[in-house]
Amino acid sequence: MSSTTAAVRRLKAGKAGRLTTRRTTGIGISGRAAFAVLGLVVCFAVLAPVLAPHDPNAVNLSGAFQGSSGEHLLGTDANGRDLLSRLVHGSRTALVGPFLVVVISTLLGSLLALAAVWFGGWFDQVVVRVVDAVFAFPGLLLAILATALFGSGLEAAVAALSIAYIPYIARIVRSAALRERSLPYIAALRVQGVHGLRITLRHILPNVGGLIVANATLAFGFALMDLAGLAFIGLGMQPPTSDWGAMVGTGMAGVLQQHPQEALFAGTLIVTTVGAVNILGDRLTERWEARS
Repeated sequence: MSSTTAAVRRLKAGKAGRLTTRRTTGIGISGRAAFAVLGLVVCFAVLAPVLAPHDPNAVNLSGAFQGSSGEHLLGTDANGRDLLSRLVHGSRTALVGPFLVVVISTLLGSLLALAAVWFGGWFDQVVVRVVDAVFAFPGLLLAILATALFGSGLEAAVAALSIAYIPYIARIVRSAALRERSLPYIAALRVQGVHGLRITLRHILPNVGGLIVANATLAFGFALMDLAGLAFIGLGMQPPTSDWGAMVGTGMAGVLQQHPQEALFAGTLIVTTVGAVNILGDRLTERWEARS
């Protein structure tokens, strides 16, 4: 075994030892509660056909704005559709859209940040300037422009928000990766002649992976809120598909007629889910900071 290899192992072992001796409190009670709320929403989305008591798109104009009853536990909307069924099915679109935004933006943003950190020089400067330029453009406005150009629907909104979220992810990952790259064991690996790609994938990426997951969780909440806002103004999911943001928009007419159930229930679910995601993301970020 070469002296350089031994030095690398001692440096990494010392870091690992500090991590294992430092006690952490996990994600805490609030984090576990948030995780339980998100798990419940996921169960609703997965089991929607089983849990929904009625067809979410079945129209019955004679039964419009019914109150809570044995047949309709949460009442009906302006078209006589069962609100509970529409809320349960709406959890699917509420999760799928933000999930796609987070996956696309996290993969591209992390890849861009890691490449900028390793290559450095002019490539890093170009990446930083491009990221700053895109970051200065509001993501929701970009999504509105995209839907105006390519038509309303989930696909255009997801594509636009993914592009808008890439700078957010790239900035955070680049900052953490720069700190990791400056550690002594990375310098020892470079002296030993280990390839840059191998160092990035086997050492830098695993050590910033916790931060990537934590910020992806926070981005999920932002994406859910942005997509709900687009649906509220009619640029997201289109009728008759169930969607929480669209239900808040269509339910505003019921509020004026003293039937606030649709907007109230859908809005409550949006706020509760986004709040749970943000709490979980904050706890994961705190845990990563404590371990690093």
